[in-house]
Amino acid sequence: MAMATSTCKSMLLMAFVAAALSAASLVQSSPLQNNFYGSSCPQAEATVRNVTEGIIRNDPTMGAALMRLFFHDCFVRGCDASILLDPTSNNTQVEKKAIALRGYDAVNKIKAAVESACPGVVSCADILAFAARDSAVVSGGFDSFDMPSGRRDGVVSKLIDVLQNIPSPIFKLQELINNFAAKGLNADDLVTLSGAHSFGQAHCSFVNGRLYPTVDPTMNATYAAALKTVCPAPGTGGGDPVLNNNRVTDPNTLSNQYYSNLVTGQVLFVSDQQLMNSSYTAAKVVNNSADAATWMGQFQVALVKMGGIQVLTGTAGQVRKYCNVVNG
Repeated sequence: MAMATSTCKSMLLMAFVAAALSAASLVQSSPLQNNFYGSSCPQAEATVRNVTEGIIRNDPTMGAALMRLFFHDCFVRGCDASILLDPTSNNTQVEKKAIALRGYDAVNKIKAAVESACPGVVSCADILAFAARDSAVVSGGFDSFDMPSGRRDGVVSKLIDVLQNIPSPIFKLQELINNFAAKGLNADDLVTLSGAHSFGQAHCSFVNGRLYPTVDPTMNATYAAALKTVCPAPGTGGGDPVLNNNRVTDPNTLSNQYYSNLVTGQVLFVSDQQLMNSSYTAAKVVNNSADAATWMGQFQVALVKMGGIQVLTGTAGQVRKYCNVVNG
């Protein structure tokens, strides 16, 4: 019976994804394509998958780190791997200086493996996209799904672009909706992709405003008390400790647990709790909490959609040899 139920859920998920991707194709054409490297580097996606699996197996926190890198990349200048570029003497204020992210060494490791197989063929932007997809598979138990590719790497990276494009953790709901709309994403995508806050880490400085001087009344009181044992009051010299986004269940699993946490007031950010501030988004939250299979299908579609933001293709940009520097 359990096997039959699992098979049924899998079939429903596949049907949902197929229908959603078909609908998306009616409203948004993309220059990207599935199996872009089928002829030029047929082992590209398998190589990324194998190295990504090993990285996450050795450090389960890396699934969320790779997913977050992909989000930050796509929301700033489009999905062009500009988030990966190191400072230079001509440009000291690059994107990665704006916020502390993890996973850069992991991406370099994946890129080295791909370069060994197919030198100068696979872009860092596509490696980020494949690694995010594979993180959902490894850390979330998703069935593997197509991630269209053909992105090229950008040559520009500016710190100021991060400040102007990444949604703030203190954004109100309409600000979040507007921010996503500017990237071609809608309120459904906002709610769906927010599920990535079911895993990963954050610093106390991003949540202290909900704890001090008084606790945000929308936050579960027991949850807030537990957070206060980790996060010292600002100005007390306690530093800026790291928190797990999900303090209820496994913090390294991508799942619909985020929505159950949200319903019960056990989420970190103002921007998370804001999803309960309209009947439309709140209903989506409740539905996602109750139906993991449907949310997983929606997440796949939204991740692919996000991966098409302002991409460089054809002869635009370049294919970097090393992801942290532009080609000489």
